[in-house]
Amino acid sequence: MHIPTSPTTYIDVLPFEEALREALIPHPDYEVADWLYVPNRYDEYRYVLGTRGKRPIICVGINPSTAAPNALDPTLKSAQRIALANGYDSFLMFNVYAQRATRPDDMERERNEWLHAENMKAFAYLLSLTGEKPAVWAAWGAIIEKRPYLIDCVREMTEIADRAGATWYHAGPISVKGHPHHPLYLKSDTPLEFFDTNAYLRILFHP
Repeated sequence: MHIPTSPTTYIDVLPFEEALREALIPHPDYEVADWLYVPNRYDEYRYVLGTRGKRPIICVGINPSTAAPNALDPTLKSAQRIALANGYDSFLMFNVYAQRATRPDDMERERNEWLHAENMKAFAYLLSLTGEKPAVWAAWGAIIEKRPYLIDCVREMTEIADRAGATWYHAGPISVKGHPHHPLYLKSDTPLEFFDTNAYLRILFHP
């Protein structure tokens, strides 16, 4: 369980590029050749956690919990199994918001604009790792409704992904309100299907 100790505006948060440089340095606790973990230590926030490969998929959840290299939580274990079953050799876990909180109800009420901007830099970087046609898996579930700012984050992410030529996918049934399914409790062989983010945003902003 991770409960935030304070709003992220009160802690020292590394810019993404600086955190990435540190994450590429050999680490005593895991193989940098196998894992991408940014920042490369357990903290109140996380930009990226995933495995390295030639054909990764970017899985997008709401916010990080306790997972770390070689210690994936149930959600990330499920995401990894589904990614492999769908022909990807690796997965990169990204989140709509970078603050760690096992319970979304513990997320900060106001968006830290600086942290959000650095998180979007992380997303753009991941898109650059996945070739000419990045694959992005929308996996945030109905939890997107927990904070009003999360929907705005998703809208900005779709704009970044569109510029990179990305294709969005979802796994499992779409909710009544149009939200993509959370990966936890999905079967390992659940197929990834095309997710129309433009239609989704129309639902969110013009219900």
